[in-house]
Amino acid sequence: MLRLPTDCLVVLVGPSASGKSSWAETQFPSGQVVSADRLRALVGEGEHDQRAGTDAFAVLDLVLERRLRRGLLTVVDTLALEPERRRHYVALARRHGRPVVAVAFDVPDADCRSRNAARARPVPAKVLAGQLRRWPAVRDELAGDGFDAVHSPAAVRVVHPDLVAAPAAAARQQEDPMALSFGLQIATFDWPGGPPEIGARLAAVARAAEDAGFTSLWVMDHFIQIPQVGRHWDPMLDGWTVLGFLAGHTSTATLGTLVTGVTYRNVAHLAKIAATLDVLSGGRAVCGIGAAWFEREHKAYGFDFPPVRRRFELLEDALRLLPVMWGPGAPAFEGSVVSVPEAICYPRPVQDRIPILVGGSGEQKTLRLVAKYADACNFVGDPATVRHKLDVLRRHCAEVGRDPSAIEVTHLSSALVTGDPSTPVHGSTVPGTVDDHVGRYRELAEAGVGTAIVRLAPVPDEAAIEAFAPVLAAFSPR
Repeated sequence: MLRLPTDCLVVLVGPSASGKSSWAETQFPSGQVVSADRLRALVGEGEHDQRAGTDAFAVLDLVLERRLRRGLLTVVDTLALEPERRRHYVALARRHGRPVVAVAFDVPDADCRSRNAARARPVPAKVLAGQLRRWPAVRDELAGDGFDAVHSPAAVRVVHPDLVAAPAAAARQQEDPMALSFGLQIATFDWPGGPPEIGARLAAVARAAEDAGFTSLWVMDHFIQIPQVGRHWDPMLDGWTVLGFLAGHTSTATLGTLVTGVTYRNVAHLAKIAATLDVLSGGRAVCGIGAAWFEREHKAYGFDFPPVRRRFELLEDALRLLPVMWGPGAPAFEGSVVSVPEAICYPRPVQDRIPILVGGSGEQKTLRLVAKYADACNFVGDPATVRHKLDVLRRHCAEVGRDPSAIEVTHLSSALVTGDPSTPVHGSTVPGTVDDHVGRYRELAEAGVGTAIVRLAPVPDEAAIEAFAPVLAAFSPR
């Protein structure tokens, strides 16, 4: 079984009549296969119009350019016997940051000749003989052409890029388990039944998540649904109010925003809100905070949306002020843009310090603030991205004299557990089997993630939680 990522370029390599087109037809939808012969028919007088070859390859390159730019899986059905053309395909994929693999059709000469002879319009025997003489050298050249992998033709399963290496990682988790905590992000509230049903459904989801083994619950702090998740008229609840509601329907899960925009509330008032949640939840609050980005939301609600530099100054003041508000006494605070005559907040939080999670992973500003002030950070992306961001964070920690192990590493992604790899998904949702997701999260754990925060698709309900529960179990202590 070949596991190919949804955004890869697949280059078929082999002599005429080696089975390339037949294999592609059985393994891929026709819209994903770009055939030089069909393009000759498009720009010339038919598939066998050799005079149209130059124009056909020009169109092929244009199609590849557009599809690779959009991250669409594309299969190139040509002979690809010339090293210059193969390396051109590799370079094109690299320019767009896409994986590229070759599928080599190493077929006995006799089979190629017999298939060719059976064609309505066979390739001239001398031409095929030249291809077959050339083939052993081509086969040996493939390893040096720069492909990510060279495969033999086999049944194909197309998977999300994050799941390509999942089977091996899942096997590692089975043989040598790693621990990983999981949080559930509830980012949509458009359950059947509308507003009258939201409260009951939200409570049921929270209880089911806690029972299944999720150790934290997270909500976005937005007032309008963000375009990455849904439509602006979809239901969206106030995040901190939701956390207070969840506190009353759960008993163990920590509760946090991922994340509060620092521009949305007076910072001292935000400290009071978080302290109240911590008291009422028995010490389960997490204060997620970031520099804010959703300009439309600010305009709609009349919030000030200062330039990015000013927002980061406000964020740094907030990161300094929040622990002061939660600490002893009522000292004055004077920051770059925030002044508080009395940092007074009674009752104090149950926790000695409410953990602060800083959202975002900008390498110059955000991760520097994480190193100086935060208890947790949040990343998105694949394991290689996580490793890189952690390297940057460690350098910032070294500069400020901070132990990076004191900072919890969280990761946010969307997941759908399904047995059907063709299940349609929205946006960045990753569809896969239970084993696929076990492997995926094992790779993230190996990269340094301590808590995986998951947005379940298609909707966050009890059925989605039940489907994901075996993934949680794979990372639970045994």
